[in-house]
Order: sequence, then C-alpha cells, then structure tokens
Amino acid sequence: MKTIKSLTLAALLAFTGSTNAEPPDASAWQRLLDGNSRFVSGQLQHPHQDGSRRTELAAGQKPFAVIIGCADSRTSPEILFDQGLGDLFVVRLAGNIVDDAALGSVEFAVAALGAKLIVVLGHEKCGAVKATVGVVNGDAAPANHIASIVEAIKPAAQAAKGRAGDAVENAVNEN
Repeated sequence: MKTIKSLTLAALLAFTGSTNAEPPDASAWQRLLDGNSRFVSGQLQHPHQDGSRRTELAAGQKPFAVIIGCADSRTSPEILFDQGLGDLFVVRLAGNIVDDAALGSVEFAVAALGAKLIVVLGHEKCGAVKATVGVVNGDAAPANHIASIVEAIKPAAQAAKGRAGDAVENAVNEN
C-alpha cells in the first residue's frame, strides 16, 4: 500500500472545490498523516483499543474524522491510519460511492458527533472501478444490484476515458 503522505493540507483544501468552504481541521488531517506514516513504516501504535477506551465509548462517541472508503477487504481505514475505537467514523461502499444512506451517515457524523474532517479514500486496483471501466469500454453490465454501483461510478470512468496512463487508476482518481 502506498503512503498518502504525499497529499498535503493545501491539496486537501483544493479538493473542497469552494472558496466558501471552511478549511478542514489541520490537526485531524495531521493525525491521519502521522498514523499513515506509522502504518507504512510498520511502527503501528494501535491506539485507543483497550478496555478503558471501550468503557469510555459506552457513554458516546466523538470521532475526529469521517472516512468514506471502499468496502475492499484488504485493509481498513483504522489500520491504514493507525487509529483506534471511536477515532474514525467510517462509511464503506464498493467503489467508495456515496448514496443517500451514506450521505446521511456522513451528515450525522458531522452534525451529531462533531467530526471535523471528511476524507474520501480511494485505492489502487479497485474492483468496482475496474468493472465500471470495462462497462464504459463495452463489456456487459453486471446483473442485479452490482449494476447500481457501476452506474454510480460510471461518470468518473467516462470522464477519465482516453487519458494517458492506466484507465482504472485514472478512473479511481477521478472517482
């Protein structure tokens, strides 16, 4: 897994797309960067995972960040960012798409729980994005509810189509 440390707070601010948006919480972003650095270096601390933390969380949660990520089983945001119980509010759907239920979850984490940072976390070799790129390039559409995931990702795959480089990675970045 690559480190995300190459992303800077300035780049994150640029992702907001609005000059009216409040800047993200710099300390929350730094906590994620520091945790990711520990993950990449193999120096994990596994914070906030003991019995006292579980007891503390029984009274309520106050995650500092929301992570919108893919449902990919190869790792989880808590591990990638070396965070513990109650630190992150994680919303995961294949292809890190955001439907109405996911958006409602994000809104709840910010409004009711006080999360200060929202991060959309894509990853390399995403199967949902790969399937969508295939459909955009003429493969048969998947059946059943998987088709709804492909439809949600399709605008990103279409926007990335024809760009130099790997089509799936380009679509992941666009998504």
